[in-house]
Amino acid sequence: MIGSLELTQLQQIWWIIASLVGALFIFMTFVQGGQTLLFTLTSSEDEKSLVINSLGRKWELTFTTLVLFGGALFAAFPLFYATSFGGAYWVWVLILFTFIIQAVSYEYRKKPNNFLGARTYEIFLFINGSVGLLLIGAAVGTFFTGSNFLLNDYNFVKWQHPLRGLEAAFNLFNISLGLFLVFHARVLGALYLANNLNHVDLVSRSQRAAFNNLLCALPFLLIVLGSLVTMDGYAVDPATGAVFMEPGKYLGNLLALPLNLILLLAGLVLVVGGVFLARFKGSTRGIWLSGPGTVLVVLALLFLAGFNDTAFYPSKVDLQSSLTIHNASSTHYTLTVMTYIALAVPFVLAYISHVWRSMDAGKMSLEDVKQEGHNEIY
Repeated sequence: MIGSLELTQLQQIWWIIASLVGALFIFMTFVQGGQTLLFTLTSSEDEKSLVINSLGRKWELTFTTLVLFGGALFAAFPLFYATSFGGAYWVWVLILFTFIIQAVSYEYRKKPNNFLGARTYEIFLFINGSVGLLLIGAAVGTFFTGSNFLLNDYNFVKWQHPLRGLEAAFNLFNISLGLFLVFHARVLGALYLANNLNHVDLVSRSQRAAFNNLLCALPFLLIVLGSLVTMDGYAVDPATGAVFMEPGKYLGNLLALPLNLILLLAGLVLVVGGVFLARFKGSTRGIWLSGPGTVLVVLALLFLAGFNDTAFYPSKVDLQSSLTIHNASSTHYTLTVMTYIALAVPFVLAYISHVWRSMDAGKMSLEDVKQEGHNEIY
């Protein structure tokens, strides 16, 4: 069955898979969002340790999802991986650095003889949740605004800007998307903590923080959505593969793919609904509305970038160097083998779900953190 699929179908399948993994990663950034709330949400060292231990249960899943997203893109669309990581390497190096200091912080924050001090590692966690997500948002923004690269006949990439990818952070759309991701992660982090903690004051503060950060995120969301429905886009001629600028391309994509519009609107409603339940109804289960809503919104955005004859990684300096899911993908054989392997993914997700439920069987309290040896974990 899978072996009989055409190359175009396999390319579309793998863009969907990569988009789904990317959407799950953005949902998992509630860890990063919770890290940035550390200094404003807590009022004592015990509360700080409680929050860090709660987030520490999940940070490895977030990092693993990010690696899986990069791996899926590398295997399915190697030319994108080579172009972006080979040309815009400074932005990716800095993103990777923020995740390295996150891992170090969870490992060493409470180690004996910690010469840097716990607060230094807490600042590292804040940097990971703010600068890291800001740069990720700016990098994803180039899927719509374009990057500064040239590809020759041998697909050798030549970057045309000395900042090597960091220039993306100076574009209003890109930086707005990055700031939206930062505040959105704070919303998810607050909702997660409200659901995971057995601490009345922290839960109440988390519910208020989710609402306040949603208000902060809204202006940047409006800039992103307003730009998408008005900006020119990078269209592809399906007959020749030639790339050209098309007015209102992304609005056209929304209208041409009604399911995509439904995903976007449903996702936004779920995100807002989760925050509404937390702030005005006192519910601690808002994360289970806003989380799936996040996945739907990110899926809609990535589908806008890759489907309907659109260049998902466009070049601003040479339109014909732009990458599509067709000219950037692996061979038919490689994608077929990968698709067979991907059949095991539902079992992996089921295992992750089981582990998650086991870890969250009970809400975490100060008593749990104060147990002998437990507060030395994070």
